[in-house]
Amino acid sequence: MSRNTYVLLATLGSAALLLGAFAFQHLGGLAPCKLCLWQRWPHAAAIIIGIIVLFGAPRALIWFGALAVTATGAIGVYHAGVEWKFWPGPTSCTGGGLDLGALSGSDLLSMDAPSGLVMCDEIVWQMFGLSMAGWNAVISVVLLGLWVAAARARR
Repeated sequence: MSRNTYVLLATLGSAALLLGAFAFQHLGGLAPCKLCLWQRWPHAAAIIIGIIVLFGAPRALIWFGALAVTATGAIGVYHAGVEWKFWPGPTSCTGGGLDLGALSGSDLLSMDAPSGLVMCDEIVWQMFGLSMAGWNAVISVVLLGLWVAAARARR
């Protein structure tokens, strides 16, 4: 395959993952947690990099596409580990939520408390034992292979 074919496939792969995430959110009603949102940004960067490369940017830019999918894959692994309780996640979106014992009476009655907080350590969807974060990590490895193949392709 040509370099541009690999870049196109990798770019379309990141676009498909982003569209899937938006579909789960807006059509399926599954609001993303903080770590889910973090996983989206590198895919967006990979798409932009892919488009720039397809329009004739230097070959070295391909490695930045590889770096972007590596970053989202690493966040996916981290997030899946948080979901499986292998390690702690960010305190702002894991655990049992607010520590009611540490709140005063006025804190409990406050209307300024966050509502709709989506917990990063809860699996809201899974297929074949992998959550969305796990699938992001797996598919990102495939996309990394495409970016590396693009970087190694002669033309």
